[in-house]
Amino acid sequence: MGATAMPRHRLVCVRRLPPAVAARARAEYDAVLFDDRDIGREESLELLAGRGAEALLFSSGFALDAAYIAALPDSVRVAATCSVGFDHVDVVAAKARGLVVTNTPDVLTGCTADLAFSLLLAAARRLPEADRMMRQDAWGPRSMGDFLGTRVWGKTLGIIGMGRIGRAVARRARGFDMRVLYHDVAPLPPALEEGAHHVPDLAELLRRSQFVSLHCPLLPSTRHLLNRETLALLPPGAIVVNAARGGLIEEAALIEALREGRLAAAGLDVFEGEPRFDRRFIDLPNVALAPHIGSGTVETRDAMGFRCLDNIAAVLADHPAIDPLWS
Repeated sequence: MGATAMPRHRLVCVRRLPPAVAARARAEYDAVLFDDRDIGREESLELLAGRGAEALLFSSGFALDAAYIAALPDSVRVAATCSVGFDHVDVVAAKARGLVVTNTPDVLTGCTADLAFSLLLAAARRLPEADRMMRQDAWGPRSMGDFLGTRVWGKTLGIIGMGRIGRAVARRARGFDMRVLYHDVAPLPPALEEGAHHVPDLAELLRRSQFVSLHCPLLPSTRHLLNRETLALLPPGAIVVNAARGGLIEEAALIEALREGRLAAAGLDVFEGEPRFDRRFIDLPNVALAPHIGSGTVETRDAMGFRCLDNIAAVLADHPAIDPLWS
């Protein structure tokens, strides 16, 4: 008589997963997931309860707020978000319930830094305008003074938030011979500074930076960090890049500065209220826009999904999570 198979842990995935991640989830778990649609809040709660699921896999587009956490069945022990940022998680409510929540640091650092620097280059060299010009067959005679962008190499880049991604952007900036300044709550050890210089005063960093790239978390203290007053500190013709969180910028103030020409351009991958965003950005020729695709490569999205599954496996095996949001 053959050995009885051990029951597999039960998992609900509320977001569509890359094929390789979905295949692994189905192979290793009694998993509920769909290849053609996401699962909403109410349906996910029904599935979690109906299956007696022990784990939830979600992402930054799904709010793990206090109301949702309160409605979770007792069977759920771990929730893994496919993201580094966790402003969509009510940490206080999760801790009070004893729910382990994990994220995916490290694995998306390089690709997010690539995207941020791509936006910087695209904004500086007016690539969105150039692309539209070519598609509209509007390339006509020009003088030497027409359609000029801004040089990148040799300029000063100010990085706000010198975590993993901020440091990766600094490394890329060094390849363009940029002078790099950074603002963070404390200076890093010199070995981690990537040749950048710490500026403790945000206002001073903004005054000295021809490019600014945001890489800090969205917290009550950082919401609208760039607003009408702080944007006004940037030198005329500066360029702002945001591949972190939309709420770091007061978007109405940014639009005003771009319209008036006080800023030369912006590169934005994130927005307040996304996937909805302020449609006025569409009419601005000096903005490079992307739909929150910082981690959007096959390699990185696979790695993020695998990291979520690794975290879930650790917790359900009664081991410490690999990437807990708190210890």
